[in-house]
Amino acid sequence: MSRRSRAKPPSPFRRFNSSPEVIRLVVMMYERFPLSLRNVEDLLFERGIDLCHETVRFWWNRFGPMFAGEVRRQRVSRMRGFRHWRWHLDEMFVKLNGEMVYLWRAVDHEGEILESYITRTRDKAAALRFMKKTLKRHGSPEAITTDGLKSYRAAMIELGNTQKQEIGRWANNRAENGHLSFRRRERAMLRFRRMRSLQKFASVHANVHNHFNLERHLVDRQTFKQRRSAALADWRELAA
Repeated sequence: MSRRSRAKPPSPFRRFNSSPEVIRLVVMMYERFPLSLRNVEDLLFERGIDLCHETVRFWWNRFGPMFAGEVRRQRVSRMRGFRHWRWHLDEMFVKLNGEMVYLWRAVDHEGEILESYITRTRDKAAALRFMKKTLKRHGSPEAITTDGLKSYRAAMIELGNTQKQEIGRWANNRAENGHLSFRRRERAMLRFRRMRSLQKFASVHANVHNHFNLERHLVDRQTFKQRRSAALADWRELAA
């Protein structure tokens, strides 16, 4: 084995004056809470960290997808092959420069957001692209719950998954509730300007939300505190 092959990959923080701990804190605050760039700047200033809101934007663009990718890979490796995995698919409207586009989302039975995909239409072609991307990344579930949109049915026929589709009046509430966290974050963002930036933000936000989704309404206080500490410890180890 050569010396080059044994060398460790360079640190992604090597050309930054700030510590990795500060960068991870900034990205977490901007993604986990409905804060604007300037809100993050002001909150950090109270903690003795002086930086510009444009620095927050730059760090999020540079490190947000990297952190989200690590969270997603851990989730995929843990859930792939799970026998009783159930998915809920739904789409929501998002305003982009005054134009309405569609954010397709796949949520599993535990409320974890699996995939986010932006399209300008919600026809069969858009549903098929979204479902192919989700199935390729996460594998095949036991059942897929959707609403009555005919595009889902057409895409299911194309993929040969019609026997897995389930449609019910309130059966897709899991996906509907999964939109709430993005809606809260959307209000703080005020607006999106490009499809690419919207797709990037939706994907990163979904994975960070999953990491800190502790289901505090389902567990007692002590269990919640343990889960919160574990989630923060895992976050600090990302790209360590």
